[in-house]
Formats: sequence, C-alpha cells, structure tokens
Amino acid sequence: MIILSILFFITAILYSSVGFGGGSTYLALLLIWDIPYYIFPVIALFCNIIVVTGNSINYVRAGNHNFKLLIPFLIGSIPLAFIGGTLIIKKEIFEILLFLVLSIAGLLLLINNKSYEDKNIIIKKLHLFVSILIGSILGLISGIIGIGGGIFLSPILFLLKADKPKNIVTTASLFILINSISGVFGQLTKENILNEIIIYWPLFLTVLIGGLFGNYLNLKIFSSRILALITSLLVIFVAIRMALKIFI
Repeated sequence: MIILSILFFITAILYSSVGFGGGSTYLALLLIWDIPYYIFPVIALFCNIIVVTGNSINYVRAGNHNFKLLIPFLIGSIPLAFIGGTLIIKKEIFEILLFLVLSIAGLLLLINNKSYEDKNIIIKKLHLFVSILIGSILGLISGIIGIGGGIFLSPILFLLKADKPKNIVTTASLFILINSISGVFGQLTKENILNEIIIYWPLFLTVLIGGLFGNYLNLKIFSSRILALITSLLVIFVAIRMALKIFI
C-alpha cells in the first residue's frame, strides 16, 4: 500500500497541475497491483473528486471559467455517466478499454501540449448539438471505465479552439468533477462496496495532498505546457506497462 500510495501521490501532482484528476492512471495502477477488480472504478472516481475539487474552486475563483461552454457538455454527460456506471463488463474487456483510453489520452496530450500556452487563439463557437453529443459519448465512457472524461474533453476543446487555454482547463476540471460524482452514483448501484473501500483511505489522503501540490506547481513554478508534456509521457508509460500485463 505504501508504494501504491506514493504512485497515487505522484499521479495526483502531475494530473492536477494541468486540471485533470488522474482517474485513468489510478485505474491502471490498481490493475497492476491486483486490487479487487469490482472496486476499481469507485476508488478512481473518489480520487478524481478529491483532486479536482480543489482545482475547480481555485480556477473559478481566479475567473478562468466559461459556464456557457461547460453546461451543454454536462447535459449530455451527466445521465450517460450514471448509466455507464451501472453497466457490468468483463475484466478482460475493461482492461482493453482502459489500455485504449490511456493510449489515446496520452497521445492527445502529447500532440496538444503546445496549446496550453497559445495566447493568440481565435475562439470558435461550438454548436449546441455537437457539445451535447460529445458530452454524451465522454460521459458514457467515463461511467463505464471510472474516469472523469476531462483528459479527452480538454484536447477536443483545444482542437476545436472553443475558448482560451485557462478557461478550457477549468471546463475540463469541472467536467471531471461532476462526471465523477455521477459515475460514483452509477457504480454504487452494483454492490454495497463503501465498507470495502475504507481500507484504501491512504490513497485518498495522498491524492488530496498531491492535488494541492500539483495546483501549486501550476500556479507558481512550471508552465502548463511543460506539465502537460510530463503528464502525457506518464500516461503513455502507464499504457505501455498495462499492455505488457495484458498482452504478454
């Protein structure tokens, strides 16, 4: 548990520094550590909520938010995240889905790391239907696997030039927070597992501290682009580690 807690701490630092919760990597680490499969998503979603709550509050207080951009995505994602959380899938399928999620997310972050410092962006307004559709797809994926979905939403918003970088980071953080809450409720319909996850309290404590530290790094020390690059490399590394476990 000590080594796993340290890895969760590092994950929380890196992910929170760019506005994410770290759910996908928490899941991969839990898989590698052979934690009981059926409680993976709940642990990861709770960690997400702990990490991005502080980030979301700080970003909104700083005025880096655009609720008009966020709300259509949530309209689609909230019900689908809950529905996805209620679905039961085989462990083998879950592992492959998680590997794909990590691989795609890592590559998207790597490709889009420059966007975090693009100050000359020409903002384009998104169609309401497109936003709801994207939110629905990400919400369903988030609920099934046990992630917040922001690690996908953020690169998509950068690609679509939907807003300024700081506002996109805030949008992704709030998206993760609200989706994770919806996903937790969906996951808890499967079994009464709250008593079983209490023993993993060190993980929750370490991500709380790591999340606060990561937010400090972003605000005071490193640029968002550097942190996004480091995070993308971490995600890709974990994806490769997962591939070795699954396919070899």
